[in-house]
Amino acid sequence: MSAATRASLYLGALSSFVSKKKGRARQVNSSIADPAVFVVDDDQAIRYAMEMLLRSVNLPHRIFDSGAAFLAQYDAKCRGCLVLDIRMPGMGGLELQQELAQRGSSLPIIFITGFGDIPMAVEALQNGAFDFIEKPFRDQELLDRIGKAMEVDAAQSNRQKILQGTRERLARLTPREREVFDLVVTGKANKVIAHQLSVSQRTVEIHRARVMEKMEARSLADLVRMQLEA
Repeated sequence: MSAATRASLYLGALSSFVSKKKGRARQVNSSIADPAVFVVDDDQAIRYAMEMLLRSVNLPHRIFDSGAAFLAQYDAKCRGCLVLDIRMPGMGGLELQQELAQRGSSLPIIFITGFGDIPMAVEALQNGAFDFIEKPFRDQELLDRIGKAMEVDAAQSNRQKILQGTRERLARLTPREREVFDLVVTGKANKVIAHQLSVSQRTVEIHRARVMEKMEARSLADLVRMQLEA
């Protein structure tokens, strides 16, 4: 990266930082597992500019000078988004993306690219990256993309929590209750289920009520949705 490009990005972040009327923003020293913007860039000037920009809008952040440094503290519970330079010595951005994919990470990645890096950026998108932004870029342009990535990650996290809750409730069902659950969600009536399981209809009704209670379901539609989620 040229000195002019570094200076442009630095001054842009500095301008945004100084213009805040609330004064110096507090840097949030978040845990690696807390929702945050994770920045990986080998350029010290870029890291400093990024830190100032993120502090200026009170976004929790963690900044690393290499992919190896990030992976050393990486946790599968990481939430937020990753702003990643596509070209770095040692482990490059695409290599880090591949390593995270192998670890099952769903962290949205925004790649920072330079002139001539478009083919690499396209490859990154094909491999699941959330977006890329070409240098030089405006502060607000980057912040907008970070905001969208954080929203996507929050939605993914919420879906995962719902799924985990559903699976935990299913695990609390007895074998017989699970049999009733599996038949109920196919739309079968209590009488049909009773005949299929060779039990009384009253027994099916009792098991069905327990299933509804344990699954925290208010209707058959809720049970069907949970079955599809799990």
